[in-house]
Amino acid sequence: MTHRLESWDDYAREFGVNLQRARHEKRLSQERVASAAGISVFTYRKLEKGQSNPGTAANPRLRTLIALAEVLETSPESLLPEQLPGIAIGR
Repeated sequence: MTHRLESWDDYAREFGVNLQRARHEKRLSQERVASAAGISVFTYRKLEKGQSNPGTAANPRLRTLIALAEVLETSPESLLPEQLPGIAIGR
C-alpha cells in the first residue's frame, strides 16, 4: 500500500523542495531556470515554495513540469514527490 501525504498542500511543498534541490545540484539560479523553462521568475519562485496564488498550493501545468525537468536535466518523475497526496472531493 502506498503511503499518502496528508494534503495537496503537503504534496506541493514537497514538489517545491524537489525542484529547489534539482536546481541547486545544477548550480543554476532561479532566474536562469525560469527563463529557460519559459515562465516568469515570480511563478518559478512560487513553485519552489509550493504555492500558486497566496494560500493556494502549487499546481503547475504539465507543459511547465516537463520544461522544468528538461532545463534541470532530470525526469518529471524525479521532481514529483514519491508519496501521493490525499485528495478528496471538495478539498
